[in-house]
Amino acid sequence: MMKRLAAVVLGLVLACTAGKAAFAADTLADVKKKGVLVAGVKDSLPPFGYVDEKSREIVGYDVDIVKAIAKKLGVRVELKPVTSASRMPQLMEGNIDIIAATMTKNPERAKQIGFSHTYFATGQKFITKKGSVRSLKDLAGKKIGTAKGSTSEQNVKKAIPTATVLSFDDYPQAFLALQQGKVAAVTTDEAILAGILAKAPNKAKFEIPNVQISDEPYGLGMRKDDVKFIAFVNKTLLEMEKSGEARRIFEKWFGPSTAFHLKRNFKFKAD
Repeated sequence: MMKRLAAVVLGLVLACTAGKAAFAADTLADVKKKGVLVAGVKDSLPPFGYVDEKSREIVGYDVDIVKAIAKKLGVRVELKPVTSASRMPQLMEGNIDIIAATMTKNPERAKQIGFSHTYFATGQKFITKKGSVRSLKDLAGKKIGTAKGSTSEQNVKKAIPTATVLSFDDYPQAFLALQQGKVAAVTTDEAILAGILAKAPNKAKFEIPNVQISDEPYGLGMRKDDVKFIAFVNKTLLEMEKSGEARRIFEKWFGPSTAFHLKRNFKFKAD
């Protein structure tokens, strides 16, 4: 009886595992069938993903990238807000089909999910009070704010071991802590910091010093074994590059004359 019960349980586990694998492998067909691509995006992080005050819709660079992919698929987009900490679990649990949420590609994450080609490149820096930081030494032993579940959280701990890292749900909350004097700096990717600072009413009091601690290549996240879907997304990104659509989207959100051009230079990196 016990052997029979164990066999039944094992069979259910294997069936469940097989079902998950099939689900992951069929995302491309499933999205076409249901007519909608569910994308996990940030909703408070300009210019990548945030709620527009007039339309009350989520807009941004990441949003336009994923909309272009949905258009190529011939389906509509459903946007679901995610945080740095929730985006991968949401994907792996099947609640979203793709992550378009300022996510850095790294070996640890690549063990759990699949990534597209790099579609944006930046580097991790800091927002500080103007004139307060000129090197990493100035942040030794200080409190530094960032977002939970981000590579920024890991990088700053390695770069400044003596600092106390305070992790918030998102970067705007971390910046609010800086404004209130609760932290000496906020750290994440330079492009995100620039977007936060651009929207700040008292931005003249703050700056982004030329202190960089990492390179941050962004990728669109998909389920790891989703080979067909990943291939489709990569093909679409390269077609966008060739047609000039990638450049148009980039300039829409970052302008034709920006320092980010030096790093991004409109090239989706096939890696």
